[in-house]
Amino acid sequence: MLKKALLAAACAAILPAFAAYPERPIQIIVPYSPGGGSDLALRLFGETVKKHYPGTNVVIRNQPGGGGSIGTSAAINARPDGYTLGTGAQGPLVIKPLIGGTDYKHDSPAYIGLFARSLQVLAACKDAPFKTYDEFIAYGKDKPVQVANSGAGGANHVSAEAFALAAGIKIDSVPFDGAADARTACIGGHVQTLVASPAEVKSAAEAGQMQPLFVMEAERIADFPDVPTAVEKGVDFTWSSWKGIIAPQKLPPDTAAWLEKAVETVANDADFKTKMTEMGDFPTYENAADFKARVDKDEQTTRAVLEKLGMLNMNN
Repeated sequence: MLKKALLAAACAAILPAFAAYPERPIQIIVPYSPGGGSDLALRLFGETVKKHYPGTNVVIRNQPGGGGSIGTSAAINARPDGYTLGTGAQGPLVIKPLIGGTDYKHDSPAYIGLFARSLQVLAACKDAPFKTYDEFIAYGKDKPVQVANSGAGGANHVSAEAFALAAGIKIDSVPFDGAADARTACIGGHVQTLVASPAEVKSAAEAGQMQPLFVMEAERIADFPDVPTAVEKGVDFTWSSWKGIIAPQKLPPDTAAWLEKAVETVANDADFKTKMTEMGDFPTYENAADFKARVDKDEQTTRAVLEKLGMLNMNN
């Protein structure tokens, strides 16, 4: 009897080792409709996880609504077992909670890792009264500059207002119903400047329809090697939106470690980086701590902007 008891105890100690995460499909909630940039990026992410971890199944679940807040809330409030994750996107995680109406804050989720960013460029539009960064700043010190963005309270709106605060210039933000409408207005000369992604600016710049003034990065980028950064011009300002993986708090430590390693592996995969670049993203890997630090910084920047605009907690 003693031998049987000891054998049973030994088996009980060994069996949990075989129940390693993940045992079943991992679901990633995308808080937007199918076919958009975030959806395509997360589907590519899931495929790359399967490539490096054979037998691991990743399922994408689209849960749009509330500007991304509904799906984000679902991910944050899911069971903390590692089988329901979320998309770490700037709008629903940083901007929406500050405007109000969400059941979470920017520090509610566990941050697993960041794998890509969407860069921003400020460009002069057709017939703008300035063609260079220095001329733009001089103009903005004297009178407000019209800056088109893709929607009130969105990342492009916040970034332009945040830069104006950092640079000490005046701007009049002009929101449009999406990036395409803002770009069309810029090309048509109906506004003076535009905040947009490098991909949205590049073809128009090559056609002489707009002139990039600066990129919102710490260093110049390959798409615009001759275009300065605000940093090199003496304004300590950078901004980009981002894509990463979040989860509910209180994940089992081994599960969190597995997921963090998976994000790192995917983010450094050469094919993944190439395809993300082709989709207009800037592949960037940040671990959990660095990702969280980026979110904290963006939250502080956004809070100051929304307070200035009278939009802080407006939906509470």
